[in-house]
Amino acid sequence: MLPRVVVPRMVSTPEGFSLSTMNAIVALCHFCELHGPRTLFCTEVLHAPLPQGAGNRDCPSQGEQGEEEEGGIQMSSRIRAHSPAEGASTESSSPGPKKSDMCEGCRSLAAGHPGYISHDKETSIKYVSHQHPNHPQLFSIVRQACVRSLSCEVCPGREGPIFFGDEQHGFVFSHTFFIKDSLARGFQRWYSIIAIMMDRIYLINSWPFLLGKVRGIIDELQSKALKVFEAEQFGCPQRAQRMNTAFTPFLHQRNGNAARSLTSLTSDDNLWACLHTSFAWLLKACGSRLTEKLLEGAPTEDTLVQMEKLADLEEESESWDNSEAEEEDKVTMLPDGVEGRELTPCTVGSSSLSSRGSWQPRKTVFKSLRHMRQVLGAPSFRMLAWHVLMGNQVIWKSRDTDLVHSAFEVLRTMLPVGCVRIIQDSIQYEEAYRCNFLGLSPNVQIPPHVLSSEFAVIVEVHVATRSTLHPVGCEDEQPLSKYEFVVTSGSPVAADRVGPTILNKIEAALTNQNLSVDVVDQCLVCLKEEWMNKVKVLFKFTKVDSRPKEDTQKLLSILGASEEDNVKLLKFWMTGLSKTYKSHLMSTVRSPTASESRN
Repeated sequence: MLPRVVVPRMVSTPEGFSLSTMNAIVALCHFCELHGPRTLFCTEVLHAPLPQGAGNRDCPSQGEQGEEEEGGIQMSSRIRAHSPAEGASTESSSPGPKKSDMCEGCRSLAAGHPGYISHDKETSIKYVSHQHPNHPQLFSIVRQACVRSLSCEVCPGREGPIFFGDEQHGFVFSHTFFIKDSLARGFQRWYSIIAIMMDRIYLINSWPFLLGKVRGIIDELQSKALKVFEAEQFGCPQRAQRMNTAFTPFLHQRNGNAARSLTSLTSDDNLWACLHTSFAWLLKACGSRLTEKLLEGAPTEDTLVQMEKLADLEEESESWDNSEAEEEDKVTMLPDGVEGRELTPCTVGSSSLSSRGSWQPRKTVFKSLRHMRQVLGAPSFRMLAWHVLMGNQVIWKSRDTDLVHSAFEVLRTMLPVGCVRIIQDSIQYEEAYRCNFLGLSPNVQIPPHVLSSEFAVIVEVHVATRSTLHPVGCEDEQPLSKYEFVVTSGSPVAADRVGPTILNKIEAALTNQNLSVDVVDQCLVCLKEEWMNKVKVLFKFTKVDSRPKEDTQKLLSILGASEEDNVKLLKFWMTGLSKTYKSHLMSTVRSPTASESRN
């Protein structure tokens, strides 16, 4: 759905059209050498009745010139009677400039042209293109954006994207560019494509998408104009002719060469129909790529932690950008013999980024927890899952980095996001406080105290000598048919050990063949949310309220987590609480109202 645009002081026309029906407007603007900034062509989005003078466009008529349907949007160009906004006899009632104030360079559609309209059958939205919006207030908004995009709001070099605007007149994405013209001053003319919305956040989030698509439209216009320019220069070079008339008065030359249409510059008679199609698609695609989700209730801890990590990454990237200039200055001051060295980013402490530094897609080896349980076998999987839930270090040794990455992606679904710390493809052993998921190559030595530790589990992946080493039912798994998995730990989990409650429920869900993989995933989400709520209660009870140990034991009994494994799990999961939640609790305790209520 396209972003809803609401303009202050909404004005309605007698025909029922109002500014509240406008979502966004895309326009092509031109800086005319005689008349200044002018709007050449604009496409707007309408949800309800069409603007003034366009009411008879909805119904088919005998004067239809042609229709074509592409991508679910039906496009048509219809000839109709002149509206007050277009007729030459009533041009004073039009919000656009008078005919006498327009030249060939600042006019797109001929007088009496009905414009273009496209119908989106899926959403019943209409995309209408004219030279100017027919509504006076919309014309004023587009006109102001046009003037600013070609005068004061210009990026360095006068060619490129820029953002400006305010709450009253809307927010604008503007991309200025030059078109080659053998008859213009400097052999080029200045244009811009602007997108106007009232939703600032939506427009900013759409910046990368708009930049790429608008840049494509500009490249196509510039390539067409360049071919015409080169052909004209080959037939009649203008540079030498201008050098011979260098002392001719400037105005005399200017009056003869100022007016030239964009269709003439590109030698494309269907230019405006193509622009209408491009602008209509741009508005539809821009509105479809982002969707709003209604979240009922407070955000989960995983959501808060992900937002905090994203903010930390943005701050880190900004600090790297700021230090790049300083690093470049230091390069020239390096001692001899270190010119060829290359600094590689350190992955220690990263939560989910691989040290490969590549964006190549990885293979999905383990499809789900159920799939991993079938491959490893029930006893080995239970041992591995127990260590994962307890927060012990999980070490995978394999030459296949895709297999290790896939295993970590599956195992991390059992933990809250804040409890996951991954280092994979490491060339040396990393301590448990740095990561609880560690990927190593087979030749990396693990310290003896880790091999015998009860707080670590090691999964060694060997090349299998025969396919019968795998459990029954996995012979058809091609990526795993050549591997043998050995799971060891200094403190193996006994078969008769009760284990944490959540582990027993996870295994019950995995063994229930009536539950699909998607249902098991949702069950896992619910289980994590249930135990994170218990973690929140325990954190507030012990860390914030500072209750005695006896009261804590009573609370654990009430929560159904008095067993040793459940207590260890709650303490580990407490480290995954978001900073937002912790600071909120602390600020609540320090507030005067909270102190009075406790007293």
